[in-house]
Amino acid sequence: MTAAASRKRADRFYALLAEANPAPRSELDYRNPYTLLVAVLLSAQATDTGVNKATGPLFDAADEPAKMLALGETRLKEMIKTIGLFNTKARNIMGLSHLLVDGHGGRVPNDRAALEALPGVGRKTANVVLNVAFGEPVIAVDTHVFRLGNRTGLAPGKTPLEVERKLDEITPPKWKRHAHHWLILHGRHVCKARKPRCGDCVVRELCQYEAKT
Repeated sequence: MTAAASRKRADRFYALLAEANPAPRSELDYRNPYTLLVAVLLSAQATDTGVNKATGPLFDAADEPAKMLALGETRLKEMIKTIGLFNTKARNIMGLSHLLVDGHGGRVPNDRAALEALPGVGRKTANVVLNVAFGEPVIAVDTHVFRLGNRTGLAPGKTPLEVERKLDEITPPKWKRHAHHWLILHGRHVCKARKPRCGDCVVRELCQYEAKT
C-alpha cells in the first residue's frame, strides 16, 4: 500500500471511530497534570477501574507533589496496595515528586525528555501526559494500540515505537489530538486480545484481520 493510500485509509478509519465516539477521553480519573501522571504510572499492568478506586482517596490527600511527599511512602503504599507492583510504583511516585519539587517548581513539565527523566516514566506515559494534560498531538502506544495497529494492518510494527512512528506518519493532522483515545478505547472494548468483537466493529470494512469473528 502506498503512503498516500495508507493516509487515506487512516483518514476513513478515524472518521468512523469519531462518528461512533465524537468526544473520547481518558478512562483514568485525574484532577491536574500531576494526578494524571501518577494515575498513568499506577495503571501499568493494572486496570483503570482498579486504579480509580485507589486514586480517589489518594488524590483527596495528595493532589500535588509537595502533598505527596508530606504523605510519605509508607502511607502511599497503604493507599495503593490493591494495585499490582505497588511497592515499586510508590517508590517511583515519591522519586518523581521529589524531582518535580526540586527541579520544576512542583509542576509537571510539558516536555517529553523532562518527563522521561522522571522515575518510572517511559515514552508511553510521557506521551499520555503530553496529549491529555497539554493537548499535544502525540500518540501513546500501549498494549491495546500496539495490538490494534498490527491486527488491523493500520500500522504494523515489531515494537511500540515502530507502531507509534507509523501512526504518526499516516494519521491526518485533524485526527491526531484524539487519535490515542480512539485507538486505545477501541482496542480495550472492541478489538480485544482474546475475543475481538468484530461484529460490533465500526472499522471492520478497513480491517485486514483474516480471522474476523
